[in-house]
Amino acid sequence: MTRPATHIWRLFKWGITLARHRALVGIEHDPNAPGPVRRMAKLARWVAFTGTSGERDYAGAFRDIGPAAIKLGQTLATRPDLVGEEPARNLLKLQDDLPPVPFEKIRASIEASFEQPLEALWSEFDPVPIGAASIAQVHRATTTDGRQVAVKVLRPGVRERFARDIDTYEWAAAHLESFGVEAARLRPRLVIANFKRWTNRELDLRREAASASELAEHMVGTEGYEIPGIDWDRTNGRVMTVDWIDGIKISNTEALKAAGHDTDEIASRLVLAFLKQAIAAGFFHADMHQGNLFVKADGTIAAIDFGIMGRIDRRARMWLAEILYGLTTGNYRRVAEIHFEAQYVPSYHNVDEFATALRAVGEPMRGKPVSELSVGQMLDGLFAITRDFDMQTQPHLLLLQKTMVMVEGIATQLNPKINMWDVSAPYVRSWIRDELGPEAAIADRIREDTQTLLRIPELVRRIEDRFPPKGGAPELPPLPDVELMWERRRRTEPGRGWMGYTIAAVAGGLAVWAAIMQGWIN
Repeated sequence: MTRPATHIWRLFKWGITLARHRALVGIEHDPNAPGPVRRMAKLARWVAFTGTSGERDYAGAFRDIGPAAIKLGQTLATRPDLVGEEPARNLLKLQDDLPPVPFEKIRASIEASFEQPLEALWSEFDPVPIGAASIAQVHRATTTDGRQVAVKVLRPGVRERFARDIDTYEWAAAHLESFGVEAARLRPRLVIANFKRWTNRELDLRREAASASELAEHMVGTEGYEIPGIDWDRTNGRVMTVDWIDGIKISNTEALKAAGHDTDEIASRLVLAFLKQAIAAGFFHADMHQGNLFVKADGTIAAIDFGIMGRIDRRARMWLAEILYGLTTGNYRRVAEIHFEAQYVPSYHNVDEFATALRAVGEPMRGKPVSELSVGQMLDGLFAITRDFDMQTQPHLLLLQKTMVMVEGIATQLNPKINMWDVSAPYVRSWIRDELGPEAAIADRIREDTQTLLRIPELVRRIEDRFPPKGGAPELPPLPDVELMWERRRRTEPGRGWMGYTIAAVAGGLAVWAAIMQGWIN
């Protein structure tokens, strides 16, 4: 177990780096921040010899701290309620780009993981990576059977470094949450627990390959959206090989228009593809930033990098769909009821009051393009609601929130006039009709009752195992109850003990009186 002194030393070094980028100034003046945290932020700024004025570069600070911090910063970008609105916006710019690892180390890692020479798997392998991130880097290659592929390789030693840093994140989050009140409501320990789980998935490339394969199955039949195929023979925990994608980055709108693509249609198709993943499948690509989406020559959107995936169960998806539809139609009362049904809001609050609070946030957004919305005002309103109504963070929705922000940003870049509500409403309405309508309710009841009936034989077998049938021997005659002597002793001991003490006390008194009469005791 890591010693507290080690955690403190790591946090001290990271704090100095954050202070140099003036990333701790906001904490010093935040009334919701615990007092000890504000004091430590001020101390770090003094040690770093920096003032309170000047640009606050949160993204640069996390980039300088290291790979695990980059991933943590990307996670915190979805939590303006935890880090503040300004830091969250700045962290959204955090790019996961790092200098590449020398090819000699990459080759050694590949050959050690497959226990065979690199040339036995690929006839050509470009030593210059096409991308290098905090966890892995990607090379273009050609398989021995002539297929063009992309090969993703983990950075040597990255698993050990992430484990060390996350250990300290957990320690710091536990102490932060112990301050109670606002810190406890925001549940930083759960934030780090989810971050740890997501990161561990990314550090096992077999899991990423499996996620890509599963998402491809869910998206079968979705026109204009593609997941690259997996080469399982050239994939293991440290190396993943996928089909090569030729296309234009979705962020390059000028190149897309020059190639004849309809960027407005691409934006709408991207939003609908995300909704199908999140609402219909309950399994979605949770790292849909601009560098992970391409547009092929035929207009198909191709997604890559499936290290971070989100999953939502069916009941939560139903709540989510009703919330989205309620916001698009202005049915704030129903949206409020869902929050209480899902226990997102404690029951001691008033449903109508919560509906009114939602109306204050939702009405300014309805019927307007994204370009006309004040994101800052909207976030301020939403976070004020969470505080006023004691809403705790819902960890299972963090990835969804993060991905929605990403999708909205890309869609707005492709089509500045897009209205996310108008694009979403028809799909959500159709899904609700199919999943929550009378036919769906009857189908669910039939399925549940059938499953119950099918479990009856197994239930009977378990009962028979617990109470087996009588054998061939004749039934035994009833036997009389006989009181055992030690049971009788236990039953009579309390009374006998009291009588014995009484007799002993009387005898002792008589002996003392006789001794006094005889002159033995003066």
